[in-house]
Amino acid sequence: MNGHARELADGFDLEKLTPEFYADPYPTYRALRESAPVKRLPNGCYFLTRYDDLIAAYKNTKAFSSDKKKEFLPKYGNSLLYEHHTTSLVFNDPPAHTRVRRLIMGALSPRAIAGMEPDLIALVDSLLDRIETRDRFELIGDFASAIPVEVIGNLLDVPHDEREPLRDWSLAILGALEPVIGKEAFDRGNNAVKDFLAYLETLVERRRKKPGNPERDVLTRLIQGEDNGERLTAKELLHNCIFLLNAGHETTTNLIGNGLVTLSQNPDQKQRLIAQPELIKTAVEEMLRYESSNQLGNRMIVEETELGGIKLPAGTLVTLCIGAANRDPRAIPQPRSFRRRAHTEPPPRLRHRRASMRRHGAGAPRRRHRDLAVPQTLAELRARRRAGARRAGALPRLPQRALQHQRIRRHIVACEFGWRHTSLWRN
Repeated sequence: MNGHARELADGFDLEKLTPEFYADPYPTYRALRESAPVKRLPNGCYFLTRYDDLIAAYKNTKAFSSDKKKEFLPKYGNSLLYEHHTTSLVFNDPPAHTRVRRLIMGALSPRAIAGMEPDLIALVDSLLDRIETRDRFELIGDFASAIPVEVIGNLLDVPHDEREPLRDWSLAILGALEPVIGKEAFDRGNNAVKDFLAYLETLVERRRKKPGNPERDVLTRLIQGEDNGERLTAKELLHNCIFLLNAGHETTTNLIGNGLVTLSQNPDQKQRLIAQPELIKTAVEEMLRYESSNQLGNRMIVEETELGGIKLPAGTLVTLCIGAANRDPRAIPQPRSFRRRAHTEPPPRLRHRRASMRRHGAGAPRRRHRDLAVPQTLAELRARRRAGARRAGALPRLPQRALQHQRIRRHIVACEFGWRHTSLWRN
């Protein structure tokens, strides 16, 4: 390891991240993996960067807890933000997590998910048609961010004319999960929870009076509960609706944005995907590995354990660096290259201890709209090129600020299902 790499590892502090880190965190991750894979930070927490260590942490649910009550109380006090994040499915351990998860997964039926596809295809088509008329477009604002809000809105049957504030509420609430926040960010997040809850109370009351089709309307299904009479409490219902609406916004936006930017930077892989669209499943997995939409997660140690030869006592907060683990050469061959990997199996991208929710139920809406959006974008541009709809060089260009948006705002979404973001929130 050279002197600069050692300096990066020795000086790393999660609470004092530099502009250089935000622009490109991977040299720092590499330095930490090589010289301090279980790094003790100035605040007493530990920062893990090796693939095997993260897998061990996610699997050892007896020693590593997802419950955030102890961590969040000093940060948020007795606020609505604290109530939301400690009621949300993702920040709880079994049995509370298991019960809420079962009810949410029961509402996300295969029929409800399959029923989303026609509207999703129409949405992507309309966004591409709109882009087609422009000389330049903003990848995030004009395309990527428009998809998840509509998909989750459809899932809960939120009226179209009431969806405008959803994204801003989501950004404010999740933005308050940054490692360090000021009063302005706290107030913005807390007010967003207040406004979101007020809106959902009205929406739920309307839905109680006039239920939708429980086979397609997830909110109606959550209100009605299961056939055995089990249902969410009023507080669980509202906060986990916020969770569902929040969970896919930035993660999916950044997956689509990062994925398309990565393809534009790797033209050989882009052309291969255009020629073989059936490779989209493994391509999406590689996008998530190469530019993890969620860079960090965390756990509280509740039972003394050992990682990398270092004893970690109970009460220690551990940050799990997903972005570093997904580029660990011990687990992934040529991890710094974006390339097609196995034909039939996804690359060994880091998966969480509740990874099954990514593949079924709650993860499926996000998976479906990201799988469709990327190839459909490529196919649309290819078809229009072949049809001569636009002369060569006149297709909408990706502006530099869209590239900067993805490079600098490396969001990290607080969500357990494997959807990921870019500003440093942690699950």
